[in-house]
Amino acid sequence: MLAYRHAFHAGNHADVLKHLVLMRVLQHMNLKEKGWRLVDTHAGAGGYSLEGEYAQKKQEYLGGVARLMDLPQGGLPPAVAEYLDFVRAFNGTSSRLKQYPGSPAFGQMLMRDQDQLRLYEMHPTEHKILDSYLGQQPGVEVHMGDGFAALKAQLPPPTRRGVLLIDPPYEIKTDYARTLAALREALERFADGTVLIWLPQLQLLDATQLPQRLKATATAKAKKGWLHARLTVTRGDEHGFGLLGSSMLVVNPPHTLRNELATVLPFLAQAMDDGAAAHLLESSG
Repeated sequence: MLAYRHAFHAGNHADVLKHLVLMRVLQHMNLKEKGWRLVDTHAGAGGYSLEGEYAQKKQEYLGGVARLMDLPQGGLPPAVAEYLDFVRAFNGTSSRLKQYPGSPAFGQMLMRDQDQLRLYEMHPTEHKILDSYLGQQPGVEVHMGDGFAALKAQLPPPTRRGVLLIDPPYEIKTDYARTLAALREALERFADGTVLIWLPQLQLLDATQLPQRLKATATAKAKKGWLHARLTVTRGDEHGFGLLGSSMLVVNPPHTLRNELATVLPFLAQAMDDGAAAHLLESSG
């Protein structure tokens, strides 16, 4: 796990889906004055250079955020247009796409004075970058530690309004079991809290079974059900392997999210199609 660096994948199709959903959930939380807490179990560096060695190795962002940036801006769904506005804001005065915001950056851009970020990262270099970026910001705590083990300390938040983001790299087999265990623990501690789980679409047994196991847990324990949004963009390599796409499982989702994603998902599938465009939107109840 400590070998994983998200900079290789920053801004790819999976980041687009994950961060667009996170953005819309936090914007919905902002409709009420009471503060919220975002707990990010695998926060990464917080932001990534798209001109650096890692991002340039495979240039995955070219099939993700950069492809959306190149589209005529007048015809974008509102949620996609807002997502791209956040990416542009992260790049400051530059007219070029040079940087990509990670989940902590989206959280920081959306938080208000009464809101909190609790960010966990175990990779020493990623943690150092994250801490230098956000560690001194009001309302933000950056921890070098295991985000899965942090739920007892962080849930439920004092305001009883919170979002848990679980997005491990799934490069080791135990990430699948720990993600399921984390959802169970989160709902036991905070049954009406919103949980966002990023899931890779891979031709592996663990990857295909985990969504169903998570849905079963959410059906049994969550007060407001679940929403599952999947985006497929490619068929993978010649053997069908590789990251075919990804999905977001949202437990206790905002009531507005399904209608928003019903418009966004087909648009993203068409815009980022690399030979296997498909999308799936399911919900309980």
